[in-house]
Formats: sequence, structure tokens, C-alpha cells
Amino acid sequence: MLAIEDDAAIARLIADYVEAEGFAVKVAADGEAGVDLARSWEPDVILLDLMLPGIDGVEVCRRVRTFSDVYVIMVTARAEEVDRLIGLSVGADDYLSKPFSPRELTARVRAVLRRPRSPSAGEHARVFGDLVIDVAAREVEVSGVRVDLTRTEFDILDALSSRPRAVLSRRGLLEAVWGDDWFGDDHVTEVHIGNLRRKLGDDPAEPRYVRTVRGVGYRMGDGR
Repeated sequence: MLAIEDDAAIARLIADYVEAEGFAVKVAADGEAGVDLARSWEPDVILLDLMLPGIDGVEVCRRVRTFSDVYVIMVTARAEEVDRLIGLSVGADDYLSKPFSPRELTARVRAVLRRPRSPSAGEHARVFGDLVIDVAAREVEVSGVRVDLTRTEFDILDALSSRPRAVLSRRGLLEAVWGDDWFGDDHVTEVHIGNLRRKLGDDPAEPRYVRTVRGVGYRMGDGR
């Protein structure tokens, strides 16, 4: 795991927490160093502080997403909803608010690492109108144009499209993607759904691919 944190005391605590759980950890004290280390070391998870000297966490996440789909957990000391939404909109998979407990930190890291990455061999592409989902290759196209999704966005689309007639609640979608022992803010799904729709060119008012079932959750549309 890579921790990008400018506060040396907090960085040391984070390293101690996750090393005690058996993870290898490297620490970067600023955004530029974090991007360089993410590129050279290729970590499985990045714990990314929002407020950093030089380039902030949002810009770090943008840069990392140009070359990696590593899991990114954004950390913020400010509880305002805008911080959470900004972080997730640039490709973060989850967020933690300071102060957080060692249990919550390690639980979030373990949750993202448990998410399955091996679809059934030989599974055919799923087609919903102009949307084609190649699960084995983890590739998505709309009208023949490839769409770049983050890991979390693809996993949500995978969960919905694997049972296209089923409606998944926000909590059900979180459990399908993160696991049934995940804990945190259910509203994180709404941010990821919004990002997913935008990338698919899905009109929120009349979505063709990811539809809202009012008061219940989400399901796949047929693309029409």
C-alpha cells in the first residue's frame, strides 16, 4: 500500500496500522513524490490525503488515473460533502474522514482488496443496445467507442449487468462490489453511479443503461 500523507506523525501511524496487518507500505510526503512512487512501485492500494503541499490529492488522483487503475482511498480532515464528491469524481474508489480508527482503515483496505477480479472464463460480452461490456477483458464500448472506467465504476456496471432484471439497492450494490462486511456511507454509490452515467453518455433524466427504481435502487436498462 502507498500512503501519500504530508503529516509525518499520521503517516507513521498509518504505516504502523497496516504493517501490523501484514501489508507492505511505502510513504510519500507530497503529491509529486506520490505520483512518482505510484508509477514506479505499482501499489495495490493508495491511501491519498486530500490536502497536500504542491499538488493536492484531487490532482494526484487525476494524474495516477492516466496510467493506473489502482484502488484509491481518499482521506480528508474536512467533512464537507463537496470534498467527498470531488475526490470520487476524479476516480477515487472510497474515502475516509479524519480522524479514523485503525479498524476502519484496515477494514477499508481489506474490503477493496477482496473485490473479485477474475470473471468466469469464456463468458460472452453483455450487450445492452449500443453498450457492450466485455467482462473477461474488463472493457466497455458505447457505439463502438471504448469508454475508460475506473475499477469501481466497472465493478458496479458488472454487478448490475450480471443480473439485468434485478434491482439492487444502494446497500445491495455496495455489498455486491465491496463485500457484505463493508461499512461506510451508502451515498457513495450515488456518486459512482453519476460518474458512470456521465461516461456512458446516459441521460440522468431518461437513462438507457443505468436506471433508477425510485425508492428502491438501480437496475440495468436495455439500451433503448
